[in-house]
Amino acid sequence: MNKTLTTIVISQFFCTSLWFAGNAIMPEIISNLQLENSFLAHITSAIQFGFITGTLTFAVLTISDRFSPSLVFLVSAILAGIFNIVISFEGINILSILIFRFLTGFFLAGIYPIGMKIASDYYQKGLGKSLGFLVGALVLGTAFPYLLKNYTTNFPYQYVIYGTSILSFLGGTIMYVFVPDGPYRKVGQQLQFNTFFTVFKNKKFQAAAFGYFGHMWELYAFWAFVPVMLKFYKNQFPDIDLNISLFSFLIIASGSVACVLSGQFSERFKPKNIATFALSASCICCLLSPLFLSQSSVNFLLIFLFFWGMVVVADSPLFSTLVAQNAPEASRGTSLTIVNCIGFAITIISIQFINVISNHVQAEYLYAFLAIGPVVGLVALFQD
Repeated sequence: MNKTLTTIVISQFFCTSLWFAGNAIMPEIISNLQLENSFLAHITSAIQFGFITGTLTFAVLTISDRFSPSLVFLVSAILAGIFNIVISFEGINILSILIFRFLTGFFLAGIYPIGMKIASDYYQKGLGKSLGFLVGALVLGTAFPYLLKNYTTNFPYQYVIYGTSILSFLGGTIMYVFVPDGPYRKVGQQLQFNTFFTVFKNKKFQAAAFGYFGHMWELYAFWAFVPVMLKFYKNQFPDIDLNISLFSFLIIASGSVACVLSGQFSERFKPKNIATFALSASCICCLLSPLFLSQSSVNFLLIFLFFWGMVVVADSPLFSTLVAQNAPEASRGTSLTIVNCIGFAITIISIQFINVISNHVQAEYLYAFLAIGPVVGLVALFQD
């Protein structure tokens, strides 16, 4: 990586550490407020819904095409970090937690898709490789609060929140100071309210987008429920020593390696082919999950979850590459934001779907239903 891409990746990692900060301290929130375990789905959906609302707002107003992306990134990082801190305050109630996670998610819309926009303004050749590093930073940032939680077990749980907010402030500042607007940036001078509808007329854009939507049905539900899977397994086999926070971090973070590798492979092979392979592999993992969650070998389970953690996100930078390559240049940032908006709306549906059916389906069979998304995505890819 060159200096510019390294800076973008570090900034993205620091800022996206906010994403699962609330999830990492979920046991403490549930204990303090005497909540049901199902609150995990609600707090995850709150930040996802905030992100969706933010991406929709940014897309309709074409924020990243009309204003300096680095400035948008900085302002978003500061505001997201502030709203993240608020959930650590004493006396906060359930509604306030959900509202401030929503607001954190809203301004994450000025971080993740804007980071992709900044990268695409610097790299037209080798975009897949660049986005591989960038999405890898998102994955590592998403996993990081679990690692922070593991190493702050002797401190108040609020330290996880303080740490991730500080990283967000730092990441936004680094991006603004060291990454000016890219050489391939094209400024949109007027609002384009019809962009939301016109971009889907391109069949290649449409196929990439629907492949991404199928991938998103599975991705965040898998990430959100990794600790739940591990806790279920530990309860089923109580003699097994399993550090849930540490392995949640490692399993989710393994996807960052896969993103970098898939980005590298996209330089030699067609991004669509690699994305199809990864989506197929993750679909198979969904279907095989009941087998591994019910057998007694923890090593087999962990190997399986590490593999799933890699293939579940390996296609993400490739779908983003395909979307960026097939979007109109003057509205590339808006197009990426639109696709992110719809994709994250789908994550809420899948997370709540798993939450609802958990009352009717045996725990080890729950995650087989995540295969629905990859199947839909594969159908879209094969039709192009």
